[in-house]
Amino acid sequence: MFIDSFFYVSLKYFSIFAAHSTLIAVKYTQYQEAVLLLEDGTVFKGSAIGKIGTTTGEICFNTGMTGYQEIYTDPSYYGQILVNTNTHIGNYGTIPEDNESSGVKISGMVCNYFSTIYSRNIAESSLQAYLEKHRVVCISNIDTRQLVKHIRHKGAMNAIISSENTDLKTLKAQLSEVPSMKGLELSSKVSTQEAYLVGNEQAPIRIAVLDLGVKQNILNNFSQREAVAKVFPAKASFAEMQAWQPHGYFISNGPGDPAAIPYAVETVKQILATNQPLFGICLGHQILALASDVGTFKMHHGHRGLNHPVKNLITGRSEITSQNHGFGVNKEDIEQNENIEVTHVNLNDQSIEGIRRKDKKAFSVQYHPEASPGPHDANYLFDEFMALIKG
Repeated sequence: MFIDSFFYVSLKYFSIFAAHSTLIAVKYTQYQEAVLLLEDGTVFKGSAIGKIGTTTGEICFNTGMTGYQEIYTDPSYYGQILVNTNTHIGNYGTIPEDNESSGVKISGMVCNYFSTIYSRNIAESSLQAYLEKHRVVCISNIDTRQLVKHIRHKGAMNAIISSENTDLKTLKAQLSEVPSMKGLELSSKVSTQEAYLVGNEQAPIRIAVLDLGVKQNILNNFSQREAVAKVFPAKASFAEMQAWQPHGYFISNGPGDPAAIPYAVETVKQILATNQPLFGICLGHQILALASDVGTFKMHHGHRGLNHPVKNLITGRSEITSQNHGFGVNKEDIEQNENIEVTHVNLNDQSIEGIRRKDKKAFSVQYHPEASPGPHDANYLFDEFMALIKG
């Protein structure tokens, strides 16, 4: 009787699995063909996911094994087509709480295996429904290992994805009109249009945030430390920010070329002149460098992932960090600048990951200590900023 029951239960679940597998197979075969064309002429053919259409942008890759929703909604990815190196994408669905901004900011997405079903019981929708809602054109069933090796070798370049037109001649013509990321000013396109408050208005510490593409979890970190943040538009003047009488200033992450936003550089110069505490992350790090007469440059293919090793030169400790940047600060300029101290370096390529001004209450890091997604090794930087404010 036990054996009969065992085979009955096994047959029942096998039937469910078989039916489910058939459903997945049917959905898979219904996918439209899609094409990914790179600027250098390299072509990949795959299956359409997300919105049916055409999209362009600079292609880049993120090595994170989780956190795809946080990555897609990070404003720093605005204007970019993202390649997910993790094998399976979509398997845990989406929830509103994982958004890092008002919506998806990537221009398009490339992955290997894409799941139309999800297993997380708190998820509210599938990734497919989420991408359709936000009108994101994507492509799956691509050999992402081959694609990433190509980008690592050739460097960052523009690309086009289309699931509505697979004629390569037409796509090449469209792609030729896409501007290079170098020289692009994009922060004003993702920044808030009006100032707003985050946190308890009665909090004892006020932090003015220059929004160049700020992530929600950065603001959450201020709220968790009994501070209220007022988020200002990217082109807000120093006078506007100062009128709120903040105790400290924060310069956020964001997309595009840091050298293309002189308005932010000028604002930071004026903040530095007051000698009030200032903290910058990612693009904010590059803006602090430019405001300190240190140049920036476009990297070969950038740093994007959740496992980049960084050494804190002050403590001697190493951190595993979350990163997303395609530009860096010039090491040579820093070596000739007596007012700048390097605080963090990348252990993979020795690039500059953190600086501080010797003559001002200002510091910055290239990576993301708020780690959404990612490890929390660098969360202490928010505490250091609060300590700087408290004196």
